Amino acid sequence: MSKKLHLKIGDTVKVISGESKGNEGKILVIDRKKNRVVVEGVNVVKKHIKPSAANPQGGIEEAEAGIHISNVMLVHGGVASKVGRKEGEDGKLVRYLKKNGEVVK
Repeated sequence: MSKKLHLKIGDTVKVISGESKGNEGKILVIDRKKNRVVVEGVNVVKKHIKPSAANPQGGIEEAEAGIHISNVMLVHGGVASKVGRKEGEDGKLVRYLKKNGEVVK
C-alpha cells in the first residue's frame, strides 16, 4: 500500500530548506517509495546526454532533480502552511491549511 501524502501533482509548493530555499513551483512528479518530489524550476541539474539516433549530437541538458518531500511546504492563496486532513461537509476527507484553516481544493 502506498503512503498517504499531504501533496498532490499540480500543487504549488515552496522549498523551505536546501540550496533552492525560498523558490516556488508546481509539483511535476511524486515518487512515493523514495518520498521525493520533482518541482518545476527547482533543483535544476545538468545531465550529460549520449549521442543516439534520436539525438545524434548528444550534449548537456538541464533537468529538474527530485528533492525530499519534507523540504517543501504547500502554498495556497499566497500562504505557505502545513497541511492537515479533516472531514468535509459531504463526509469525505479534505485537506486544509493549518495556519488559517482554509480548505484546499
